[in-house]
Amino acid sequence: MTNSPMTPGVAPARLAPEDLSANFADLHPPLDDHEALVAADRCYFCHDAPCIAACPTGIDIPLFIRQIATGTPEAAAKTILDQNILGGMCARVCPTETLCEEACVRELAEGKPVSIGQLQRYATDTLMAAGVHPFTRATPTGKRVAVVGAGPAGLSCAHRLAMKGHDVELFDARPKGGGLNEYGIAAYKSVNDFAGSEVEWLMQIGGVTLHTGKALGRDLGLEALKSDYDAVFLGMGLAGVNALGAEGEDKEGVLDAVNFIADLRQTDDLSALPVGRNVVVIGGGMTAIDAAVQSKLLGAQNVTILYRRSRAEMPASRFEQDLAAAKGVRLVFNARPVRITGNGRAQGLEAEYTVSGPDGLTGTGETFTLPADQVLKAIGQTLDGVPEGLKIEGGKIAVSGAGRTGVAGIWAGGDCAQGGEDLTVAAVAEGRDAAEDIHQTLMGG
Repeated sequence: MTNSPMTPGVAPARLAPEDLSANFADLHPPLDDHEALVAADRCYFCHDAPCIAACPTGIDIPLFIRQIATGTPEAAAKTILDQNILGGMCARVCPTETLCEEACVRELAEGKPVSIGQLQRYATDTLMAAGVHPFTRATPTGKRVAVVGAGPAGLSCAHRLAMKGHDVELFDARPKGGGLNEYGIAAYKSVNDFAGSEVEWLMQIGGVTLHTGKALGRDLGLEALKSDYDAVFLGMGLAGVNALGAEGEDKEGVLDAVNFIADLRQTDDLSALPVGRNVVVIGGGMTAIDAAVQSKLLGAQNVTILYRRSRAEMPASRFEQDLAAAKGVRLVFNARPVRITGNGRAQGLEAEYTVSGPDGLTGTGETFTLPADQVLKAIGQTLDGVPEGLKIEGGKIAVSGAGRTGVAGIWAGGDCAQGGEDLTVAAVAEGRDAAEDIHQTLMGG
């Protein structure tokens, strides 16, 4: 359902433009040259660095920090981008507090890690600001590869394939490339259209043609792609949204959080976005946090995150939970939605407390009601249609090794495929590794 301009409790322009601008400013302002040198000086440059093992893309973190410390941030950026071509965005959105920085020796010894994420941003921003693309294409191979989905996995795969000399046709269902980096990341984490700028910068490798408005199953057939190209990589993410399963889910004012965030990311005027006075977000992942915090920043009076399990089981990191709380979001754990009340439109949400036991999650029978004129569902996404001929396990495309689907000539990676954590950095790694496997296969390796 969508919000009507006349929906009581849901309205645009709750805050003055200057307040909205301040609220959606850069969450972590970039380091200046001096700050970067000071931050880099804290690194022990460990020989057997645990931070490298904690990075899904395996960036040589001590090396790039040493390069910053010696005044060569462009070389540091090259070290990062060798492993993670979307290192600029990952520096902004990666949960470094549970990855490289959690493993940092400084964190273990002092409780304050080296600022790896901010240093990564400093290096990659320096290189991109110089208009430099540090990679060149190999001799053309004459091979053509179709990449479906211009999100982190698809972009990473396309860039690596182009660098190897292959010609890549990149397809995406949306009007812009970038995937969740463009449409699904909180606006205060990626300001000044960084996602779009990063895609443009990445495309400087050459050999990649982006086609927007092309969806698999609607505009593209998998068999036709397989026939027309030497290889196919599927990285289209998850476009479907899980149902809430609560009574009244179809009421006006009940929205998918991913669409709410996408609308916010694409608007030129934050004051034009309607937001409820009382907003309840259902879910416990990053999408739930991003939707809740941005609702508060848009001017919602009361914002509550309702998560069915305990705080310790919440997928969003403790840093993100604390960020939400600091912005005035209330977090309610061990509670699940039962029904959305209201006469045609949402007015409240009835929830039931839960407990975890030997039989899994069960309700206690004790209920409570929250006022809610806007309910945002952030309870996970699903494949939007099953690609023909592919095996599906756990709601995702089954893969083995470096993204092989079991169907000759077809690879998959990112959120649409089985694999590790649903993180931007993990998707980049999967796209990169699939590209290497595709290259070896195409070249007879």
